[in-house]
Amino acid sequence: MALKLYKPYTKSIRQRIDIDRSGLWKGSPFKSLTVGMASTGGRNNNGHITSRHRAAFHRKVYREVSFDRRFLDGVSAQVVRIEYDPNRTAHIALVQYEKDGALKHAYVLAPEGVKQGDVLETTCSQTNKIDFKPGNCMPIGMIKDGTSVHNVELKIGAGGVLARAAGAFAQVLGQDIGKVILRLSSGELRYVNKNCLATVGVLSNVDHANEVLGKAGRNVWRGRRPHVRGIAMNPVDHPNGGRANGGMHFMSPTGVCAKGLRTRTNKRTSKDIIKRRKA
Repeated sequence: MALKLYKPYTKSIRQRIDIDRSGLWKGSPFKSLTVGMASTGGRNNNGHITSRHRAAFHRKVYREVSFDRRFLDGVSAQVVRIEYDPNRTAHIALVQYEKDGALKHAYVLAPEGVKQGDVLETTCSQTNKIDFKPGNCMPIGMIKDGTSVHNVELKIGAGGVLARAAGAFAQVLGQDIGKVILRLSSGELRYVNKNCLATVGVLSNVDHANEVLGKAGRNVWRGRRPHVRGIAMNPVDHPNGGRANGGMHFMSPTGVCAKGLRTRTNKRTSKDIIKRRKA
């Protein structure tokens, strides 16, 4: 999609660059696939702030997006419309399909190039062959080398967890010892079980990285309050506080190093990582 510029009527609008959403659905979301969403302001059930710099964002309705498409196995789903989702950076697609004699609807992530009227196919079997076109979902072991994929599962049947943001994708490099080698956008190389599902294509809203809010207030609308640098605080308030800074590296308020210290402790899936991401 294209970018939208503004005439500089104010100082903030002079800087502002938005995503042109003129081609998206302008009505309300599909009601039966939505639930209410409350803002916590970063506070827990006792009212204590556990996540700093959170604001009470503008009221939203959460769209229930299906990251696991196994319920569409062997069923052709037609795209009814492409919608904006305030809860994620990528756009979503409302699809309709017929199952058990009834017409049903679901939300899925919308890849780049998918439009209203397109038919999306899904298969969970390595033997059922479908086209390698954007939006089709299949086991990653069936996908050709060099293909861009998104919404990739790491655990069979648990739903996609990799490459779900705007413009995100992972690349299939090949197969080894019964697993698929996948390269993520971060540069990490990892093994993925060949029976895990993945969707072909690059996710929509690629220009999201070029969006400029223009003013701090729009960040507050989204739930992000301004924050103060640790080095600008007093020593009692932050490990980096004070003019001398204590001679320490920059770190979080809880004392965790913020300059490249590796904090990963997940040994269960570390064996699947071939090459770690760039530091």
